[in-house]
Amino acid sequence: MEAEPVIAAEPAVEDSKQEVEKAVPEDDGKPVESAPKKSDEFAYLDAAGFSSERFKIEIKNLPKYYGINEMKKLLNVKLSLATNKIKIMRPGCPFLFVCFRDDTERQAAIKAIDGYTWKGKKLQALEAKPSPDPLVKRRNESTKPDGVVSVKKRRTLEESVTALAYLSYEDQLKQKQSEMHNVLKGFGDEVWKSCPTMRSYVEEMRKLNDGLPCKLEEIRGSPQVDGYRNKCEFSIGKDGQGEVRVGFRVGSYSNGFLEVESPDKLKHISEKMKSTVKLFEEFVQKSEYEVYSPETYKGYFRQLTVRTSNATGQVMVVIGIHPQELEEEKLSELRSSLVSWFTSEKAKEIGISSIYFQTIEKFKSGQYAHPTTHLWGETHIIEEIHGLKFRVSPQAFFQINTPSAEILYQTAIDLAGTTKQTSILDICCGTGTIGLCFAKHCKQVLGVEIVAEAIADATHNAKENGIENCKFYTGNADDLITSLVRNANVQKDEDLVAIVDPPRAGLHIRSITQLRNARGLNRLIYVSCSPQSAVKNWADLMRPRSKVMRGGPFMPKRAIPVDLFPHTPHAELIVLFEREPEQDEEEEAEQKKDETEKVEEKAEGKVEGGDKAAEVVAEEKV
Repeated sequence: MEAEPVIAAEPAVEDSKQEVEKAVPEDDGKPVESAPKKSDEFAYLDAAGFSSERFKIEIKNLPKYYGINEMKKLLNVKLSLATNKIKIMRPGCPFLFVCFRDDTERQAAIKAIDGYTWKGKKLQALEAKPSPDPLVKRRNESTKPDGVVSVKKRRTLEESVTALAYLSYEDQLKQKQSEMHNVLKGFGDEVWKSCPTMRSYVEEMRKLNDGLPCKLEEIRGSPQVDGYRNKCEFSIGKDGQGEVRVGFRVGSYSNGFLEVESPDKLKHISEKMKSTVKLFEEFVQKSEYEVYSPETYKGYFRQLTVRTSNATGQVMVVIGIHPQELEEEKLSELRSSLVSWFTSEKAKEIGISSIYFQTIEKFKSGQYAHPTTHLWGETHIIEEIHGLKFRVSPQAFFQINTPSAEILYQTAIDLAGTTKQTSILDICCGTGTIGLCFAKHCKQVLGVEIVAEAIADATHNAKENGIENCKFYTGNADDLITSLVRNANVQKDEDLVAIVDPPRAGLHIRSITQLRNARGLNRLIYVSCSPQSAVKNWADLMRPRSKVMRGGPFMPKRAIPVDLFPHTPHAELIVLFEREPEQDEEEEAEQKKDETEKVEEKAEGKVEGGDKAAEVVAEEKV
């Protein structure tokens, strides 16, 4: 879980300055000031060019449990609709909004969805009005009678990004330990409500573990408390005085703030990264091009991503630009000037070794990442964990606190209890860091990751470190877990362990189902950067057998927090799940046969006993 600024395409608005109109003179001849003129909250529909908000529908009466991927599959695959945007309000919400590219597509969607039965619910679909611009709406609500916008900043940048920095590190760890206790308590409550057959187990575990469904161990602290982040995405904008700044946005678009402030005072940002930010800020301030405004959709400079290496001191910069209508000649000149700037003497002192150019526009259909172009220097940076070297690409996932990641991975290795007869499934493997750290402790590692660039890094990292028992596959874990289990080819005297390290939202139910149904998989390590979001996954792992989840439930045994994010409220939580080894088909068939024979013998005994009793009664009567 990372405290990154959110860069989103937000609606354009009119001039935010409020004007005071004079009313027509009344009988006394004195002019009277009316209420200030409010900006049009829907002006963005015309100012920003195309907006799918014009062609929006509302879908009502949704089932209690569904995910965004399930909804996409329903709309785009089963119903063959062409959605432009799906807006889920919150998990479990009985309604959502879907936008389309034109009215023809919208009407076709209403016709297909209205009355359609999904997960036992008959859906309702109807036209929906466009949403008002949240920034303009907030400003209109906050306007004083004198026409001045009165929106106050509730927190400083330090309070927003590093909320626990005012505490000693010891107290930070205590607070996080308490939070993990609350999360696991909530997990127990969720299982109690949703899995009635598990209540006796939950109660038994609560008696043993201070009211929790499993044992919670002491949090592992970070070896490095200050300046630990090896990656940050910085916003580019203007501060309250109108000065160009590269840093983090204070507040959000929806609460009326666009100001960006410098990260100079933030404890978790390294001096090397702060120097890189300051260097780029100077470039933007001198440039002829304006910074991008999410309010007007105008401007060019949007984002700066900085990655650093603890092992080598390398610094990678990725400059995010909205090209607007710039011709290729102008873009080429801009790229050249960026290379000249970031190869200066100042840049060499910082250690900048790699420069990328990124185009940030609205995503097109099927696009999941903004394209990057390598401009200069190394194509990757090199990081080290557990004595292994890892190549990291601009967009690949890598834990942002390297020293603490070593503790995280060692904790997972210890929990897994692997031997040379163990096969590891590395789900959401990223650049292969966890799997490669496991390699020397097990027979083989099979990893899957949806980002092709990360899989290329993982494969390279395995080769670079001379590791031959790891294979990595590009694809969606939701579809490939069963294939990985098959490829593992686990024999009778071997075991299979899954390591799951998903994004914040957790795993899709299809992945959970495949893990539950994986024959021979009796131990699972779930690494969560957002434990609150993982509770549903954990509850699904514990559900009793069903037609869909044929494999036995996984039971939580131990939970260990690891702090990767000092000065923030966040921490990782590793949970060990175990289930009894499943019987093979022959044993299961033999057991069923034995049970059948016992039932038949019992039935025969009852019949024989009944006949003898009748004979005795007959003799007595005679």
